[in-house]
Amino acid sequence: MNTDTTAAAGPTRGFIWLAYLAAFAGVASHASSEFVVKLTGLMGAEVSVWRFTLGGLALVMVALMQKSSRDLITPLRVDPVPVIGLSIFGMTLGQFLFHWALDYASVVQVATLVTTMPIFVVFVARMVEGAPITGPKIVSGIGAFLGCLFLLTDGVLHKVEGGVSSLPGVFLALGCAFIGAFYLVLVRPYIRKYGAIRMTTYTFALGAPVLWIVVGAAWGIWVNPLTVLDRPPVQAGALITLGLWNTCIGFILWLWGLGHVPDPARGNYLFFLKPVIAALLAYFILGSHITVTQILAIVAVTGFVLGEIFYDEIRGALGRRKAKA
Repeated sequence: MNTDTTAAAGPTRGFIWLAYLAAFAGVASHASSEFVVKLTGLMGAEVSVWRFTLGGLALVMVALMQKSSRDLITPLRVDPVPVIGLSIFGMTLGQFLFHWALDYASVVQVATLVTTMPIFVVFVARMVEGAPITGPKIVSGIGAFLGCLFLLTDGVLHKVEGGVSSLPGVFLALGCAFIGAFYLVLVRPYIRKYGAIRMTTYTFALGAPVLWIVVGAAWGIWVNPLTVLDRPPVQAGALITLGLWNTCIGFILWLWGLGHVPDPARGNYLFFLKPVIAALLAYFILGSHITVTQILAIVAVTGFVLGEIFYDEIRGALGRRKAKA
């Protein structure tokens, strides 16, 4: 009786916090992915195949170990077009552009630009679900736009100074964010219907053979996943980490969390912590140089979005201060 009442009333506060915590843990996993990709020392196209192959295999094993996600056939039979379409033309394509972007742009640039994904989610949710776009979300969108302008300028200036242009990587990263936003909005009902584990498993298990063929045909790189342990220890460790932590565990936590938070647009804003974590990893471990322009981009993106997250608190505090005056 009490269980029915709770279900009818919606998720409890504790469950909502658990969903946000899972999404945050997923963000922490994503935040280290650029760093791990750089440690592999491989081209982005090849890394994509390794990640989808190893990650897809791990996800299939996880799905088969749990009764709730063991049936991988029924969703493909009931909803083949959305499940397969979202898997291949959604997350698979987005992740491919993400890895390719790291061939041209720095860890900080890619991490910051991919972090604009929640801004696109707001507008896609408006188009698809009719979700309202509030004033604070418009302000945070302006901040993300300024961050993009900073990084675009940084790419141009670097080329003028005689370096290799990072603009291709900038646009590839933006493409990843744009495609990822559509995926996150469109996949939400299927996550609720079939679960985050199964939907994540489809993404990587179905995407792996597609990427294997595309990368082999276009780049001439035919990846043999059985040779992973034959590679240098650092490279092998990075590839395995990318498959298990950054893919299998990270995506399950992220998608499950976003699939159960009451406001998916706000839940996505946790993603804005990504460039800060990525920048710290790049600076302290990879020894990467972080420019002033990149720092301004991080401040613009994260600052405006934090203002949106705590908009009600800030407005309340200013209102109390004004009343006292």
